[in-house]
Amino acid sequence: MGQPRLAAKEPAVRSLDPGTYYWCTCGRSRDQPFCDGSHQGTDFQPLEFTLTEKEEVALCQCKRTKTPPYCDGTHQTL
Repeated sequence: MGQPRLAAKEPAVRSLDPGTYYWCTCGRSRDQPFCDGSHQGTDFQPLEFTLTEKEEVALCQCKRTKTPPYCDGTHQTL
């Protein structure tokens, strides 16, 4: 598997309701930071994550985080 595409050099800060979400790992989705199926035909698969309460989150868009799907600041070194 190669490197994912860099979707953006800043996190996507979102207020999300409780539920299950699918974070894009390939960087190709037009619905960043969420999966839209653009990974089809690649070795990438979306990462499922669940929130149990409403929460403000910073989701990684550089796709290099060590704490997926959450931003860990790695984009600052790119």
